[in-house]
Amino acid sequence: DSFKYSYPPLVDDDFQTPLCENGPITSEDEHESKEEIDADTKEAGELNEAQNLNQKKMNSIEQISKSEETDKTEVKPKNAKKALTTFKGPLLHISPAEELYFGSKETGEKKCLIVLTNVTKNVVAFKVRTTAPEKYRVKPSNSSCEPGTSLDIIVSLHGGFAASLQDRFLIMAAEMDQSSGAGVPELTQFWKEVPRTKVMEHRLRCHVIESSKPSSLTLKDNAFNIPAKTNEDLHIQLTHLLQINKRLEEQMNRCLWFQQLSVVLSLLSVTVAAFCFYLAYAQRS
Repeated sequence: DSFKYSYPPLVDDDFQTPLCENGPITSEDEHESKEEIDADTKEAGELNEAQNLNQKKMNSIEQISKSEETDKTEVKPKNAKKALTTFKGPLLHISPAEELYFGSKETGEKKCLIVLTNVTKNVVAFKVRTTAPEKYRVKPSNSSCEPGTSLDIIVSLHGGFAASLQDRFLIMAAEMDQSSGAGVPELTQFWKEVPRTKVMEHRLRCHVIESSKPSSLTLKDNAFNIPAKTNEDLHIQLTHLLQINKRLEEQMNRCLWFQQLSVVLSLLSVTVAAFCFYLAYAQRS
């Protein structure tokens, strides 16, 4: 990582809680809790009416099942991608391990998925901070994870914003006592009182996947800018190549003739030398 971190000792100084479209994530959770209470009251009324009429009971069950399916699809959107790498910490296993992959404006990939797995025997509180809270929405950003369970965190970009390589995310986690609650007031008080030595921190950086369309377009533009060669130019080049080929053939023929001449001369010299040795041997005898 070529970036230099200059975080002070306090865990909440540099990284800020990401904002959502209508305000902080905490307020959104409160609205969701109110909506859940209203939904429970409606379901109770439907069940009371269903005791007298079987048809109303079946309709209420179908509505409840459909609402659960829609909630599941909202929690895990299709656009969010699960990573294959995992950081194994003492409290949480975090996936992805190092980078969150966002697409450029051309690709349109604006959501990532962070999976937290509690590997302890107690409840682990966590919260997510970022260096660019005005650009990202994190849900949930301040919550807890039960022992041995996994929890999905959805990180999404606001409209009009693009991810940057300088953006960072900080995940902080700390183990809670069994007696302490997991509500918003309890978590707020817990983070005020927990010692810094018991807080696990892990940083994630952003990676932008560039689109391949601009490069292909530039290649096509360059191809159109190249002037087309006429038939005359091609004929001139072909004639030039034929002349070069003819010269090479002449040089090869000369080389072959010199090789043959050298072979004949070498054989002739060997024959003369052998004849001289024969005459000398005949005179001695």
